[in-house]
Amino acid sequence: MLDDHSHDAPVALDLPDDDAGRKRTSIYQPEQAGLIFPEIPEFANHAEARDYRKKHLVAACRAFAMHGFDYGFAGHLTIRDPERPELYWTNPMCVHFSQVRMSNLILADHKGRVVEGRHAINRAGFVLHAAVHDEYPEVMAMCHAHTTYGTAWCATGRPLDMISQDAAAFYNSHAVIGASAGAVAVEKESGLSVAQQIGRNRGVLHQNHGLLTCSHHSIDDAAFWFIALERACKQQLLVEASGIKPQLLSEKTAHYSREHVGSDYIGWLHFQTLYNHIAETQPDMFA
Repeated sequence: MLDDHSHDAPVALDLPDDDAGRKRTSIYQPEQAGLIFPEIPEFANHAEARDYRKKHLVAACRAFAMHGFDYGFAGHLTIRDPERPELYWTNPMCVHFSQVRMSNLILADHKGRVVEGRHAINRAGFVLHAAVHDEYPEVMAMCHAHTTYGTAWCATGRPLDMISQDAAAFYNSHAVIGASAGAVAVEKESGLSVAQQIGRNRGVLHQNHGLLTCSHHSIDDAAFWFIALERACKQQLLVEASGIKPQLLSEKTAHYSREHVGSDYIGWLHFQTLYNHIAETQPDMFA
């Protein structure tokens, strides 16, 4: 497994407040106040927070459909319930990502029992996600799907090379896991062996299986970095196929890029573009 270095020293961000005196935590937040720009919401109660999380979970499933991440019934996305964090919301079994909506989401516990909803739970999803959520209470959301490029690159058993600013989002924050490689993850022991190794990594390359992403922040963050991880695997495969040895980022540059364009907040921010598009063009998601 690639060592987990996600705790290495962060890049110091000395950003001026915006001109209304509000603190900025990202270089992408505008200095000029009053402009239209996504803001992380605050909620008055658990019901509001739950509604937000469910809408964004549905949008994440729709985004996976848009990117062609479907493969039969394979693939599962989860987000903890804000009031009962021992429970998590997930997409229903045997429902295409494009058909997931608010009304068919299911709420499950870590034993795989459906607490709310009419559909069955994906057994592999329960094993993997429940193990991670149980092992790491700080993990808020998780994504997995059987994608073409991610599965192909995972077969190499190699971590990503830092060949671009985009790949640097995963600098010292992704792991190659060989445990239970290629096995169908339907047994609890399989999920536990993977969960114990995920730690604080943003992305996981599960050998002979595929990609997983986790977030301490939101389903938005986990979903966007899954999309980005699949894209990074595609780029890596293209470079490998060219036979030309790529120029790699320096460790300093990769670290700097990860802090500025690879944070949880940036993952959330990227996803707002997808969420707004999906909410506007696919209003049935709210049904």
